[in-house]
Amino acid sequence: MAALLAGPAFLRKVVEMLSLPPPAPLPTPEEMRAAEGTAIAAGTPALRLMERAASAATLAIMAFAPKRHALVLVGPGNNGGDGYGVAVALAAAGVSVEVAALAPPRGEPAQTMAARWTGPVVTLEAARQAPLVIDALFGTGLARAMPAAATEALARLAPHAMVVALDIVSNIDAATGAALGPVQPAAMTVAFGAAKPGHLLADGARVTGRLVTADIGIAIPATRLGRVLRPGRAPLAADLHKYRRGHVLVVEGEGSGAARLAALAALRSGAGLVTLTGPDSRLPADAIMHRTDDEGSALLDDPRCGAVVCGPGLADTRRGRGWLERLLAGNVPVVLDAGALALATPAMLAAATAPLVLTPHEGEFETLFGSLGPDRLAAVRAAAAASGAVVLLKGPQTLIAAPDGRVLINDHASAWLATAGSGDVLAGLIASLIAQGQPGLEAAATAAWLHGDAGRRGGPGLIADDLPGLVAAAIAAL
Repeated sequence: MAALLAGPAFLRKVVEMLSLPPPAPLPTPEEMRAAEGTAIAAGTPALRLMERAASAATLAIMAFAPKRHALVLVGPGNNGGDGYGVAVALAAAGVSVEVAALAPPRGEPAQTMAARWTGPVVTLEAARQAPLVIDALFGTGLARAMPAAATEALARLAPHAMVVALDIVSNIDAATGAALGPVQPAAMTVAFGAAKPGHLLADGARVTGRLVTADIGIAIPATRLGRVLRPGRAPLAADLHKYRRGHVLVVEGEGSGAARLAALAALRSGAGLVTLTGPDSRLPADAIMHRTDDEGSALLDDPRCGAVVCGPGLADTRRGRGWLERLLAGNVPVVLDAGALALATPAMLAAATAPLVLTPHEGEFETLFGSLGPDRLAAVRAAAAASGAVVLLKGPQTLIAAPDGRVLINDHASAWLATAGSGDVLAGLIASLIAQGQPGLEAAATAAWLHGDAGRRGGPGLIADDLPGLVAAAIAAL
């Protein structure tokens, strides 16, 4: 994969139009606990960290959901300690506050924070409804379903209130986003230090609500997992020509518009030249070149060819298998989608010499690599390592994994993208960005963000034919 990470030699002089900022780190619960331990060992008391968390959460709550009356539900651990701190701060701000506890705090610093609360503390069963409910029952350390009393209290109180979760919604696994039991959605979640994987994945993505990250003064640990941020755009160099902007080759499918969508997306997203190769001479734009299969195959030996899209509309025919084998044995970066993924095997991918980006949806992934299982992050990481390819798993939260273990999560998405042909557009975007000089992982992540932004712009009535133009608008708005 070194070639993909470095970019084709011809393109290394290109000043990229688009760039991806460093991702927002998504430390695991274990990594965050280690970071907190490091801060404490360096002289910051654990109580100080809890005070900062409570203060930051209170500011976020007052800005997002100022209410006259609040109910704070606290558990026996440090998440409950954060809740007591928020109760004290809200009361000081003039809010009428009631605290309902599952059990007394088990240890420090939660016990000290609880002692500062001078108002009444009732049981969860006795808690009264309030317009604002603070979920401080269980935080990121939860590994199994919380007690029934906590689940029942939230189920009774949350539907009638604005719910704000401290650090993470109770009953959500902070590492995977899986629900450990019944879950009540939050309107806002205040994550302490950094967002966690569980905020963006699986059930966690559905119930987190607005995600606010509160700085509590600790160094965020280095992590192999990050959240895709808004790309940047730079002016084009004055001396560019079409080949320096990148040449994308798109292999036609069998009488399908899928490859034409990919080709138009590649052109609209900045590639200087796009060639569609195959027997069908229909083109989505006059600016796209057309070549026969023989002529297209010859272009692979041209150093100006920066990336290939193969798979949209591709059938299980001698032609389809021949193109796949030729591309895998080459050295031009290839984006494999749809039909190409159906023809490929893990052994073929692992033996490939070409740098690869794979773009499966869930069904294609499981056909190729096996069940995703409950931990999608682990499954995508394993697939990237086994195939030697960048693997982009499409879905409401797109996971993009590199062979070296890095994974990026793109949650800048839109349900309007659930329409035929949307994935073909994404494949064209990725190839375009690779041809323009972006490394494979960054190209896939940037394309996923732009694709999501285009979907948001399209809204109701969106069809895949609209997306290339909307992508151009998304780029122009950066």
